[in-house]
Amino acid sequence: MVSETEDKVRLIRDRLKIAFDRHKSYVDLKRQEIEFSVEDLVFLKLELPLELDRIHDVFHVSMLRRYRSDLIHIALVKEIEVRPDLTFKEESVQILDRNVKVLRRKFIPLVKVLWQNHSTEEATWEPKDTMH
Repeated sequence: MVSETEDKVRLIRDRLKIAFDRHKSYVDLKRQEIEFSVEDLVFLKLELPLELDRIHDVFHVSMLRRYRSDLIHIALVKEIEVRPDLTFKEESVQILDRNVKVLRRKFIPLVKVLWQNHSTEEATWEPKDTMH
């Protein structure tokens, strides 16, 4: 009986190993080697909540994505008035479109706003009554 139990345990171990190896081979197909150099520009695939703003700036490499240079990402610092607390005020430039959001018993007039130092792709829908 002990020998029979040992055989079953061996069989279970072998099947678990086969299943693990199969799963690992599927995962390895999607895995990419990620390598960055000092001074490479990257995006962090994580938006930290405000309560974590003092967190240490060390992240696992899997949380980073390579940054590809694009001229629309460049904003000249002198064009933006940065406050001492490193914030700035968004200023609307133009209303691009109008719409009305219909809820059950409520109609909310909206305007599509183009913001200063942003492209038209970054325009946002805002409630009409909050825009002056």
